[in-house]
Amino acid sequence: MTIVVAVPESAEGPAALAAAAAEAQRLGTDLVAVNVGLTPLDVAGVAVDGGVTVVERAGRADRDPADAVLDAIAEYGAERLVIGVRRRSRVGKALLGSVSQRLILGSPVPVLAVKTD
Repeated sequence: MTIVVAVPESAEGPAALAAAAAEAQRLGTDLVAVNVGLTPLDVAGVAVDGGVTVVERAGRADRDPADAVLDAIAEYGAERLVIGVRRRSRVGKALLGSVSQRLILGSPVPVLAVKTD
């Protein structure tokens, strides 16, 4: 069993990564961190017995962030996805797309959504 976590550069990233690491420790499984941001992801402080694999994107031209996460789910045979979410207004949901929303609706595996404020 593998857990995939989507890690953005926003405040939701560290919260999702911490929750995914705790879930991987609890289940004794591997963790795959997909960097949906544009700066390199540092997972040095994340302790998981099975190890952490980081999937980096090579800039804006390298796949849509949601597609990168869904590709990682398929590639690593993940059985769970962890994402960070924040509260958004109805107008914000209607006008602006959300990677988190697309992942929740399009994920072929169960999703653990970690709420941040």
